[in-house]
Amino acid sequence: MVVREKLQVLSSLQSIVEDLHCQYKSLQKGVVANYIPELAKVNPDLFAICLVTVDGEVYQIGDRDQLFTIQSISKVFAYGLALEDCGRDDVLTRVGVEPTGDAFNAIILDEQSKRPYNPMVNAGAIATTSLIKGADATERLNRLLEMFRQYVGHDVFVDISVFTSERATGHRNRAMAHLMLNFGMIQPNIEESLDLYFQQCAVMVNCQDLAVMAATLANKGLNPITGKRALQSTYVKDILSVMYTCGMYNFAGEWAYKVGLPAKSGVCGGIIAVVPNKMGIGVFSPPLDSRGNSVRGVKVCEELSRILGLHLFDCCDS
Repeated sequence: MVVREKLQVLSSLQSIVEDLHCQYKSLQKGVVANYIPELAKVNPDLFAICLVTVDGEVYQIGDRDQLFTIQSISKVFAYGLALEDCGRDDVLTRVGVEPTGDAFNAIILDEQSKRPYNPMVNAGAIATTSLIKGADATERLNRLLEMFRQYVGHDVFVDISVFTSERATGHRNRAMAHLMLNFGMIQPNIEESLDLYFQQCAVMVNCQDLAVMAATLANKGLNPITGKRALQSTYVKDILSVMYTCGMYNFAGEWAYKVGLPAKSGVCGGIIAVVPNKMGIGVFSPPLDSRGNSVRGVKVCEELSRILGLHLFDCCDS
């Protein structure tokens, strides 16, 4: 694609998202997550796409105001807060950065280091969240909510029904936490750390919020809507690197091959993708494939990457 053609495409981003929404809204593949009872109640027909550029321009279509819990997408941003609180070297002693072909909720640690493999799987995210500083549980939660507020540009809240549902059914996560405690990867206050993790997953957002958060990472940690800094720029590359290699679980390799962007999915049906220095992408559609990724979300991102030439290694033109 020549430069002039790319500029023409970029001038019609709204038409592109509308066309993709129309193309995939009738796609009926996938099933809504049901291992957390509250998530099973979500309408599978909900579908929204949003693009936010680093200049603050917004292009969106569909159920853009629909609130949903952020789930595993929260891991990206909690990791950033832990990096700011503890520094890169300290975090690396407790959480690795290696991809794994295991399920996101696998009860497994690296055999040599005894660390969770990366902060995008549940074990790594629990360890990451346990590093967030605060005098007590309330202060730590308030710091987490304030961090999200900086990314989205407005106050956020925790869905209590989802939080309590996750807490009541989170036995695998408790098993992971006890395994990590055994090897000294987390502190003994397991229930407090797990509560904070369940709360961060139950934070309510909409599709535009996802795109703004992704655009903030694309903009080196500066929120393009508010102009305020959400993350120190020095840690953006850490986050994007882990998102690129680990953000889509055991679909990460195929995602990197086809889409070629740092991304993170969640069982809520959300996906964020970051186009460094250009834009953030947010897609919301609850039905998931066998790997736990939004079926419509993956298709939309594949098409956006193809149409706009977004793959990080797309070096075919100048």
